[in-house]
Amino acid sequence: MKLHFEPNLDYQLQAIEAVCDLFRGQEICRTEFTVTMKLSDQQLTLGVAEADLGVGNRLTLLDDQLLQNLRDVQLRGGLAPSSALASGDFTVEMETGTGKTYVYLRTIFELNKRYGFTKFVIVVPSVAIKEGVYKSLQITEEHFRGIYAGVPVDFFLYDSSKLGQVRNFATSSSIQVMVVTVGAINKKDVNNLYKDSEKTGGEKPIDLIKATRPIVIVDEPQSVDGGLTGAGKTALDAMNPLCTLRYSATHAIKHHMVFRLDALDAYERKLVKQIEVAAATIEDAYNKPYVRLVSVSNKREAISAKVELHVKTATGVKPREVQVRDGDDLQQSAEGREIYTDFRVGEINTAKGEEFLELRYPGGEVMLAVGQAYGDVDALAVQREMIRRTIREHLDKEKLLGPKNIKVLSLFFIDAVERYRQYDKDGNSMKGDYARIFEEEYRRAAKLPAYQSLFTEVDLASAAEDVHNGYFSIDKKGGWSDTAENNAGNRDNAERAYNLIMKDKEKLLDIKTPLKFIFSHSALKEGWDNPNVFQICTLREMGTERERRQTIGRGLRLCVDQNGQRVRGFEVNRLTVIATESYEQFAENLQKEIEADTGIRFGVLEQHQFAGIAIKADDGTLTPLGVEQSKALWDHLKAAGHVDAKGKVQDSLRLALKNGTLALPPAFEAQRGQIAGVLRKVSGRLEVKNADERKAAPLRKDKDGKAVYLSEDFKALWDRIKHQTTYRVQFDNAKLLQNCITGLQKAPPIAKARLQWRKADIAIGKAGVQATETSVLAPVVLNENDIELPDLLTDLQDRTQLTRRSIITILTESGRLDDFKRNPQQFIEQTAEIINRCKRLALVDGIRYQKIGDEHFYAQELFAKDELTGYLRNMLLDTKRSIHEHVIYDSTTERDFAEALEKNQGVVLYAKLPSWFKVPTPLGPYNPDWAILFDQDGAQRLYFVVETKSSLFTDDLRSKEDAKMLCGEAHFAALQSGENPARYVRATSFGDVLKSLE
Repeated sequence: MKLHFEPNLDYQLQAIEAVCDLFRGQEICRTEFTVTMKLSDQQLTLGVAEADLGVGNRLTLLDDQLLQNLRDVQLRGGLAPSSALASGDFTVEMETGTGKTYVYLRTIFELNKRYGFTKFVIVVPSVAIKEGVYKSLQITEEHFRGIYAGVPVDFFLYDSSKLGQVRNFATSSSIQVMVVTVGAINKKDVNNLYKDSEKTGGEKPIDLIKATRPIVIVDEPQSVDGGLTGAGKTALDAMNPLCTLRYSATHAIKHHMVFRLDALDAYERKLVKQIEVAAATIEDAYNKPYVRLVSVSNKREAISAKVELHVKTATGVKPREVQVRDGDDLQQSAEGREIYTDFRVGEINTAKGEEFLELRYPGGEVMLAVGQAYGDVDALAVQREMIRRTIREHLDKEKLLGPKNIKVLSLFFIDAVERYRQYDKDGNSMKGDYARIFEEEYRRAAKLPAYQSLFTEVDLASAAEDVHNGYFSIDKKGGWSDTAENNAGNRDNAERAYNLIMKDKEKLLDIKTPLKFIFSHSALKEGWDNPNVFQICTLREMGTERERRQTIGRGLRLCVDQNGQRVRGFEVNRLTVIATESYEQFAENLQKEIEADTGIRFGVLEQHQFAGIAIKADDGTLTPLGVEQSKALWDHLKAAGHVDAKGKVQDSLRLALKNGTLALPPAFEAQRGQIAGVLRKVSGRLEVKNADERKAAPLRKDKDGKAVYLSEDFKALWDRIKHQTTYRVQFDNAKLLQNCITGLQKAPPIAKARLQWRKADIAIGKAGVQATETSVLAPVVLNENDIELPDLLTDLQDRTQLTRRSIITILTESGRLDDFKRNPQQFIEQTAEIINRCKRLALVDGIRYQKIGDEHFYAQELFAKDELTGYLRNMLLDTKRSIHEHVIYDSTTERDFAEALEKNQGVVLYAKLPSWFKVPTPLGPYNPDWAILFDQDGAQRLYFVVETKSSLFTDDLRSKEDAKMLCGEAHFAALQSGENPARYVRATSFGDVLKSLE
């Protein structure tokens, strides 16, 4: 296969143009300098001396000119303008997968064509990226030769043992490109780059490079610099660069920004794959003390850590992140769960790269790194499910994309090499757990009917071994190890591995090559991209800074077919990330990373954001709106209340955009379409309750101007329901126990811990990262064989306040004790809930209400003190029979009921009972829905208190809610004295009220 490159992609040309226009006004020129050969004393007596002419870049622009060019470029790109030329560093931000390497390589040729610059140094953070860049130089050579009329170019990988290349770099007049890792140039004390060498004519190689004033291109500067004063930045400055061009999707330090194609732009323009997440979440696995280290912090010299625990809540045990410090008692942090008895926090280390938390527990201690957990379910069982899911996602894509001539690849990121490949004492390689599991699951999937068409002519005995391989560092003995490039030996090891993976890029894309599944350690998180990676499975925790963006970045490139042609469209380009966090967490964390990496603030309008909007002059030329005008427009939106002082978009702007009522100053009317486009991207599509929709519901007045609630009709209704009551309860203990036994027998089965797969599409917009669930699979049961059973009787006694004897009776006679061993925590929670529910119902069954006295009642005048407000979308307007002008409803059932009351001629008046109208119950106060006065054919006036629900079946209602209604019924029954008392009715519609008359 031969990869094809598209020479006219608009966003790539804009990025190239942005950098080249920095030097507008620069004349084509170069500098010359002498490279001398320092000879020995003997040679000098012979009178021999040699000299070569070196050739370098020269900048003729003044700083003021360069600054003006920079501002012009920024204005054109809608970027915040630089106030001063603080350095010669310029930033290009391009989302992973959009052709960043192609852009800076072509920029080299364009800068040479326009200004004659010839010396370029590309600095990268790792061997992986170095090999990737070198491969890109090789495969684009013919492409660039065609665009730039065959201009000669020499490119080489810097090698400290081949310093003659540096001399040639300095003396050659053709385009010279040196590719070097920062690790090879940033240690002055041991580095040949900073020592005299005969291979360079006696000069220090660094002096030759400095003399050329190279344009330094930094690939992934956040991994090169080591901060503003780090060793990497020092090494870059030591080259005396004419300027430094910095390319990345995830800049840690923003220098002068000249071009930005961020994650939002790339996604909206479909320049990268659609991302979806297949999320594996563990459910009902709360039977062991679980502690996961999320992060550590050292702010204001207060050292702390954030850990995830399984915490007791009002609705059961739930995962929660809590802040802890040295010495903290985790039982207290977990809201008293006994399973954490004697679990304490020890030392917390916040040193960068060495973060850990010491967890002390009965019988031992463990050091947890960030992302590591103690007390988790069987990790290998979870990872088997993840490998199985990845294989099936892969095979599904093969069925879809095979007919389109597209090779499908999957990438696994693993936590340690030995989990994939090990060695015996004789040095023979053996399959690790992941390799073994993969082959077992691949063979299993191959036998499924759904995939038979993919394996008709495949020998499964060998295919399972042929389709996967690992890419790790290789030592001189041929062994595999975790990748680290912190010294020369490890860099050599990495070199051997990347020679294999980088140089066979096209071969890997060939359908005839059996390799489809790649296992890698952290080394591939940046630097290796293959356009046909469609699945990424993270068999390790994604927790460190930029981890998600770097990880998914390996699969964001648009795919190619067998002819090397790019294939576009989300229907083909869909990257599936198989992860162990919920898709909501994935989306939330991805948004946080994008905000941290790019400086994008979702839902925030920047003052310069309109600066790049084009204004068409009378002669047809286009000029940008400009920063001052952009700020004026921003100030207008702030004054109108559409953004706050920090630029955060307000609900009123969303409503104005939705209704087309956005008011703009006359000077900006011609650009309304472009302005609205910018605002829509920032505002997003979030459905929120809008302050402008908020409306009061005043008391209605009759035709004479008198408030309806003061009428004789409403007084007659109110007098029948206004009185307050007190209650007493008594219950039958034997009946309670029998109800508990029956309830436990009928309760749902207790499930074992399980893994639940949910899939969601991830959409990236200027309002934020949104996850939309698309499918849910049947859960997978996980066996927990190492559970320590808790004290069942004590736990249930604490939760229910029943005696141990009563609990023993319920448990033994229910016949459900075996379920306790299946999932102790779930059994305890379910049993406690059933007992407490039966207790509530027992209280209600024996309840008796009594009117307190005529002097205890809710005064009619309270209506005047309680102003009702609501939102238009939940309001029935302009009523004719309610005591309020508008009725606020909480559900469609209530809305339909109110509409029926308005239409029925027999309804004299009604009221939606206010929240202060409460009936006391043992389960808390109860607030009925409606009070109604009904005229039955003019013969009799009837009074109702009505509770509206979507269902009248008790089984469909929560037991507590139903019990409160039973109490309400008993309360109003106690008030039924005198003539024609009010009736209490449960109803789904007004028709149910009328049926009660039959």
